[in-house]
Amino acid sequence: MNNPLIDFLQLIRPIDKEDQLIIGDAFTRRIVPEGECLSLPGTINRNLFFICEGVLRIVKQNEKRNPVIHFFLKGNQFCTILKSFTEGTIAEESIEAACDAQIMAISKSGLMALYEKLPYVRVMIDETIQATLLEKINIRNRYLGLDSATKYRFFLTTQSDIALKISLGDIASYLGITPQSLSRIRRNISHGISPE
Repeated sequence: MNNPLIDFLQLIRPIDKEDQLIIGDAFTRRIVPEGECLSLPGTINRNLFFICEGVLRIVKQNEKRNPVIHFFLKGNQFCTILKSFTEGTIAEESIEAACDAQIMAISKSGLMALYEKLPYVRVMIDETIQATLLEKINIRNRYLGLDSATKYRFFLTTQSDIALKISLGDIASYLGITPQSLSRIRRNISHGISPE
């Protein structure tokens, strides 16, 4: 059976068959329906997820206690609430499936055991997580100061693979605009009307 995690890790460096089996056995494959919560706010996040297919979203409540999407993660990315996972602190964010997804999960204790057996895997996973974190920061920073229509256009060009899989409500939440504004922007774009 093909293993997307092994395929991904082998893009970084070759892994022999024996180690592939050890890595594969350490992770549990799961199908996650849209809307399922993988990690709740107010709890310690004890799992690391590798996304094989689909999109996960990181959600946090704003000051009005409304859920706001902070980021999306897609296929071939690891997902966790990093501070909670590494330091054992209570997470303020949740991890949810933004669409039907297929993931591979490993507990922190399982990951530490894997690192004991195969120390080089720690470097591979840590570097990948750091690169994703940097990407998240860079993308969020590029939205600063943009008007709603420009944000949406930027989202479509930089994260088009995600845009095709998730709901318009999720896109609006992520961009910090109302669903009504997003509908108007989409209508204007489809009619070739320039942003306000």
